[in-house]
Amino acid sequence: MTQTPQMIGGIDTDRIAALTASAAQVYAQARPKTLAALAAGAAHYLDGVPMHWMKDWPQPFPMLVAQATGATLTDLDGNVVEDFCLGDTGSMFGHSPAPVAAAIARQASRGLTYMLPTEDALEAGRLLTETFGDMRWQIATTATDANRFALRVARAVTGKPKVLVFNGCYHGTVDDAMVELRDGDTITRPGLLGQAADLTPTAVACEFNDLAGVEAALAQGDVAAILTEPVMTNSCMVLPDPGFHAGLRDLATRYGALLIIDETHTISSGYGGYTRVHGLSPDVFVVGKCVAGGMPTSVWGLTADVADRYYAANAARASGHSGMGTTLSANPMQFACLRATLSEVMTPAAYDHMDRGAARLHAGLSAVIAAHSLPWHVVRVGARVEFICHPGPLKNGTEAAAAHKYPLEAALHAGLLNRGCLIAPFHNMMLVSPVTTDAQIDRLIAAFDATVKDLL
Repeated sequence: MTQTPQMIGGIDTDRIAALTASAAQVYAQARPKTLAALAAGAAHYLDGVPMHWMKDWPQPFPMLVAQATGATLTDLDGNVVEDFCLGDTGSMFGHSPAPVAAAIARQASRGLTYMLPTEDALEAGRLLTETFGDMRWQIATTATDANRFALRVARAVTGKPKVLVFNGCYHGTVDDAMVELRDGDTITRPGLLGQAADLTPTAVACEFNDLAGVEAALAQGDVAAILTEPVMTNSCMVLPDPGFHAGLRDLATRYGALLIIDETHTISSGYGGYTRVHGLSPDVFVVGKCVAGGMPTSVWGLTADVADRYYAANAARASGHSGMGTTLSANPMQFACLRATLSEVMTPAAYDHMDRGAARLHAGLSAVIAAHSLPWHVVRVGARVEFICHPGPLKNGTEAAAAHKYPLEAALHAGLLNRGCLIAPFHNMMLVSPVTTDAQIDRLIAAFDATVKDLL
């Protein structure tokens, strides 16, 4: 009797396993220098890498980068790779944009950090307002820090303890956001390493696109802030329903909560981020990753009204550490890179190029999926494109979690990299930069088609 094959995302699991195994061999054979270098030097690091995320790629060992230029990586063995991961958005405008590299060189001779502002800082503040809107800005090093500080301000000015986040959300490693919705209840995410405290007294989770659920949570009267991305990312992309963001704004105002918009990934949407493109009205605005061209930098800003409330709360507190800020944040190198990025790199013209290229990529990937009659779909948010090995569109975090097909995704990633195309390791995300060419996009589409054919 013929046994019915097991399928994941419309693909036979035996084909997935076979491609994964053969792709690992091809990858290793192409990188003998890398393998030797890792054998000689990786043992000094915990688990062999400087940061554990570097082992989340589906290859048998990490690629060692020798050089990154524009939208291309070259590894230690000389393999040239079209880079559509771009540091998971950190290098969304390309590797080492010339104005940023020049700014780094200039500032390096003037000092790296001294915990005092510069003229670049003053100009960067003006440019932040010009780009993102009228806010009172603060500079941090990572978006995690920026979100953490924004939540501290929200609690201070509202006198309430909780943050409302969306099931499956991503806001860096902010503890408060590490909750999920399980059978209608908010629980601490089970996979948190070393988590000792219950996070539910200070956080509540709702489903994205569920305004009724948001209102029910806000009606309890203990929510200081809604913290949300404009589009759910890092979990299979979930687009907002029409009217969802207007509803959030109305509910936050009605129930006395601040609305914090985290644009760290959705900065791909266009000039000024999703907030500017779609006319959102946050009380607090957060962006990080690529905002300084790849130099570790994040910014968070308060509306004038919230800033006044912050001043009052800060004046009334006991003296001592406020719980916000880090010594190396707002250093002169960050300001030099911020100024260069905002004035010369993150431009409307750059976004026009990115948008056209991402539309080309979206159309090409969609055509491949349709040609092979696969139950998959493609989502785009400006320069950010993601293929999802599941029917769509997705409505919320629960649906996004169910849509992940990890063994299939790993096989696709491996097949793409062996054909010279790198995408983000945590999901199926691809970015088009201002220096990404149509030829690179077409090579990715062709590599996707060839890999799918291998699987079929």
